[in-house]
Amino acid sequence: MTAKNNGKRVFFALCFVCAQAVFSEQISFSADAMSGKTGKEADNTTLLGNAYVKTSSMEISADSIKLHGKDFRYITAEGNIKGANTESKLDFECNQLVYDRETKIATLQEKVSLSDRENGVKASAEIIEYNQNLEIAIMQINVNITQKNNVCSCAYAIYRKTAQMLNMSGNSRVVQDGDTFRAQEITLNLDTQEITLDGKVKGNVSTAEKTPTQEESPAAEEKTATEDVISDFNRDESAKKEESATADSKKDGEEQSATSGKKKKKKKK
Repeated sequence: MTAKNNGKRVFFALCFVCAQAVFSEQISFSADAMSGKTGKEADNTTLLGNAYVKTSSMEISADSIKLHGKDFRYITAEGNIKGANTESKLDFECNQLVYDRETKIATLQEKVSLSDRENGVKASAEIIEYNQNLEIAIMQINVNITQKNNVCSCAYAIYRKTAQMLNMSGNSRVVQDGDTFRAQEITLNLDTQEITLDGKVKGNVSTAEKTPTQEESPAAEEKTATEDVISDFNRDESAKKEESATADSKKDGEEQSATSGKKKKKKKK
């Protein structure tokens, strides 16, 4: 069976079909045009132009969207794709998408960007596969991830949303607060910010002078007081040395005068 209708009539037709489906999930959609067919083995519906599909956990908009497989198990989208997983609170953009309504696995390809709104994690890659049931994203090729003060890059990464753990491999690099860490494999705890490196480790760590905190102030004041005491002691010692030197000089002068007087007296005799 083939059909072409407006978005409103398409919406009601598919809702009726999916109400009888094995997945017991209602699908709503709209598009500029629709074509489709149904049969014993598989169903097939294509939405063209401003296509939009909404399931219980996914919202997808694209240039074109195809619902196919038995009971419309698969959703395939192409061109300017934007969407969200409403249960996992993830936003995404890409150029190709395949979503399996039974396994709850979405595969995103071509200039993929993924944003975890809850945890402030943003990622980009050429391929990202997200398993909604496990809340795990597998990222491949030109992977870049940012979170708080972390900027990460690698060839392959696994992001565990619930555990907030990121495992990277393939020329992995993490830049954290100006420090750079490189290794074949890097594990980053996104909660504690702890980094674990494995295999050919390299890094650049910068150190900076710390400004004394309020807790450190008493120690700093004590240090200043000690320095003042030492300075006063040194000053007093210098003054004593000067007085001693003056006294010695005066004494030497008196002795020289007395000796000279004695010599003069001898000559008179």
